[in-house]
Amino acid sequence: MKLPRLSMENHAFTWVMLAMLLLAGVNAFISMPRSEDPNVAPAATTIIVVYPGATPSDMEQLVIDPLEEAINELDDIKKLVSVSDDGLALLTVRFYGGSDPDEKYNDVLQKVNRVRDDLPEDIFSLETVKWAVGNTNIMQIALSGAEEDTPLMKQYAERLKDKLGVIKGINRIKTWATPQREVRISIDLAKTAAWHIPVEQVIAAIQSSNHALPGGHVDLGGRKYNIRTSGRYPDLNAIRNTIIHARGQAPVRLRDIATVHWAQKEPTYSARVNGRRSVFVTFSQKEKTNIFEIREKVRHILDDFRTTLPPTLDMEVVFDQSISVDNRLSVFFNNLFQGMILVGLVIFLAFGLRIALIITLMIPASIVIAMSFVDISGFGLQQMSIVAMVIALGLLVDNAIVVMENILRFRDQGLNRRQAAIQGVTQVGWAVVSSTVTTVLAFVPIIMMQDETGDFIRSMPVTVVYILLASLFLALSVAPLMASRYLPEKAEARPRVLQRLFNRFIENRYNKRLAFALKRPGLTAGLAVMFFLGSLLLFPLVGVGFFPKAERNQFLIEVNTPRGVSLAYTDSVAAETEKLLAGMPQVATYVTNVGHGNPQIYYNVKSRDESSHYAEIFVQLKSRDKLAMAAVLDTLRRQTARIPGVRIDIREFQQGPEVEAPIALKILGDDLDTLRVMSRRVENIMRNIPGIINIDNPLGEAATDLKVHINRDKAALYGIPVNRIDRMIRLSLTGVKTGTFRDAHAEEYDMTLRLPVQDGRARISDFERIYLTSATGEAIPLKQLARVTFSASPAQISHYQTRRNVTLKADAAPGYSVNKVTRALLDSLKNYPKPSGYSYHAGGELESRQESFGGMGRAALIALVAIFGVLVLQFRSFRQPLIVFSAIPLAITGSIIALLLTGYAFSFTAFVGLTSLIGIVINNSIILVDYANQLRAEGMAVDKALTRAGQTRFTPIILTTATTVGGLLPLTIGGGSLWAPMGWTIMGGLLLSTFLTLLVVPALYKLYNV
Repeated sequence: MKLPRLSMENHAFTWVMLAMLLLAGVNAFISMPRSEDPNVAPAATTIIVVYPGATPSDMEQLVIDPLEEAINELDDIKKLVSVSDDGLALLTVRFYGGSDPDEKYNDVLQKVNRVRDDLPEDIFSLETVKWAVGNTNIMQIALSGAEEDTPLMKQYAERLKDKLGVIKGINRIKTWATPQREVRISIDLAKTAAWHIPVEQVIAAIQSSNHALPGGHVDLGGRKYNIRTSGRYPDLNAIRNTIIHARGQAPVRLRDIATVHWAQKEPTYSARVNGRRSVFVTFSQKEKTNIFEIREKVRHILDDFRTTLPPTLDMEVVFDQSISVDNRLSVFFNNLFQGMILVGLVIFLAFGLRIALIITLMIPASIVIAMSFVDISGFGLQQMSIVAMVIALGLLVDNAIVVMENILRFRDQGLNRRQAAIQGVTQVGWAVVSSTVTTVLAFVPIIMMQDETGDFIRSMPVTVVYILLASLFLALSVAPLMASRYLPEKAEARPRVLQRLFNRFIENRYNKRLAFALKRPGLTAGLAVMFFLGSLLLFPLVGVGFFPKAERNQFLIEVNTPRGVSLAYTDSVAAETEKLLAGMPQVATYVTNVGHGNPQIYYNVKSRDESSHYAEIFVQLKSRDKLAMAAVLDTLRRQTARIPGVRIDIREFQQGPEVEAPIALKILGDDLDTLRVMSRRVENIMRNIPGIINIDNPLGEAATDLKVHINRDKAALYGIPVNRIDRMIRLSLTGVKTGTFRDAHAEEYDMTLRLPVQDGRARISDFERIYLTSATGEAIPLKQLARVTFSASPAQISHYQTRRNVTLKADAAPGYSVNKVTRALLDSLKNYPKPSGYSYHAGGELESRQESFGGMGRAALIALVAIFGVLVLQFRSFRQPLIVFSAIPLAITGSIIALLLTGYAFSFTAFVGLTSLIGIVINNSIILVDYANQLRAEGMAVDKALTRAGQTRFTPIILTTATTVGGLLPLTIGGGSLWAPMGWTIMGGLLLSTFLTLLVVPALYKLYNV
């Protein structure tokens, strides 16, 4: 190996290169974006269609079916789901991992544009939304006051929005819960009938008079002048003067048959903060920006803006993600520094101050060098990348420990510092390279995962790999250079305390046990196999999980009232819940959203769209204490359960990628009545399973609609087309959007044509006022052409992969395993036969976990083969890599025992830890087998070579294990429930495998006599 010699012969160039790498890393660290969680943007698109007055059946037939038929033609679709609700349809298409989000979004957009003409022409809005990182808001600002101050709140919210817009790094600034105005055209049907003017003519006249096109330009006198047309309405008077009818007589203007005025839209969304009427201003963060820099700029603007507010308005920040980011990063950096101290202490006790400094300096140097590559890869500072530093903390010194310990051994044999450095690194260099490569390959499965879970966690293995490669470079170049210059010339007269303990343990205990293992290698190997198989029997006791709850002092209260109720009723239930919160001293703020979900403030919780039967309360507690949080949640669940006729769910935030619900069961079939019956049966089963709470069955209740039965014969007799009757009913009760009015400030407002209604709300009595114009110009009341009856209809229609389905969702109660209660549900369903053509599909955490674990398992198998190939290349043997691999089942045994003793389930992060452990534990076997091979090549007998190898490599193996455990210990204990399973998996597996490897590997080596 030439690198150590080159670094020492060209020491000045080595220092310059090191300085350049460190400066690049420091610069990257300073400029790296900071956020709480990774920026995960899956290839997915949601289509939102608003069609007021349409029933779920209408939305399914007229909107969803054509859209699904077109979009389903695309390739790489993972999931195609849709929901048809009253006046609202949502269709989401998600593509497989690895798909280009921009390309797939454009494909969806093309399909939507292709079928747009086939959709109802009077759809209120159709929006195609690409899932993006910037959809999560990093700050939510509330302007609060009295109900009558709502227009003033909106005015100041718009001003604040404009001021925030100048800040670089801010994205998607939006106002919420503001009152909406429209230009209301209240038509008098009696007057239109008197003039024999059909409503269609009124709509056409308004639309044709409010359409502006560029007029082009003309050249005049050597100059070019743009032509501006006056196609748009400049004010309301221009609308009133629109000519509707002008054939051979005085023109009939809009003012003659209608009144044009400003009006408030019927409220569909209102908000409060701590009980006071509020409007919100939110914004997200652009990619590759620093959230702390944005926060400081926003604070300056808010301080200045607060002085301009009238006395009746208050302003407060009800959510600030930078606080969570600050707390999260502080915890992880503390874990990192604590780990560094523990690692440094172990090395100091083993080698003394001077050598400990050389090895310990490798830690910050490796991390800093890696930062520039992490930045180039597009990963900022967030919990995954910082956890990677903690994981790598104990691993990155392994190479330096092995190298320095071998250099010391050669120095103690009488070589000078330079010769000892060259000989020491040359002897173990390729073993160190091989062990690093195998560790890197162990992290490859996580990098290769092509789903949302892989996207979420990918920055962690990538950062670990960069740090390990940097540490390898430093261990083979800088470490020997520093050893050749700063290592003590002679060995200490007396070994250090830790080394004396190691020597005593080797002489008194290890040698005896190793001798027994070499004397009876078959028995030793057999005991190890039995130990491993016995641990597998314990695995069911460990349990399986996915991602734990987010450790936040925030949660959501979801209020679900019966479908079809008014917004006012839902508001009253939300207000009753607010009273409970107001009486709790632990609550800092509660942000109530009636008719809509709270703006998205967590990366995997989307904001619910408008619905009159839904309210959401975002609650923040004063303390971050877990016990206080649990007590509040328990109290709220008991108190809200007493509110009759509604379902109130208390939901904690969940870590990991987005999952529709912890427990989700889809029932697929075609007939809605059959789906309803089956869903109610499943709902009853779920209620009888202990641990299942917050059950949501979309078909659990039927909605009641007013159905208009048109007498087609009578309509034909009067010469009135059926579609005109439908349009007139819609115009009269809901209104028809006829265009957009733009005021002098370029603000746009809807222009709505409808019958005059009291307080903007339609009533059943309005049917009496509807009449239509016959072919002869006669006014025909609607009641002569149709009758109105009450009828039951589905409250919601859902599709999964274009098939009708109903998805029942639920949570697991505190203390219950999601996996166990889901399995209990699936087992219970086996006792109930399904009708032909109907099926169950388990979703939620179970589906996501199976996808993620399956993907990682396949990638891990590939990585194992790759690691085996590296070992075959190194040892030029098939048997020896198998001997090295014997450490893996021993590590698995230790991991299972550690999880069982600590009470953690085998979660996704535990799987990550187990996958990482594969590469870590075989490093000990590699340096043991490699040295035994060298001794045998020198002519030493097998038993003697194995004994010498075990004695010589005992110290570096124990030290590398101790540093790895020491580096992980602070994260495992203080890093929270997300990382504790991973930490215990690695530490338990590493500790057990280390001690057993020192016995089992020599036994297998002798058994196969390789």
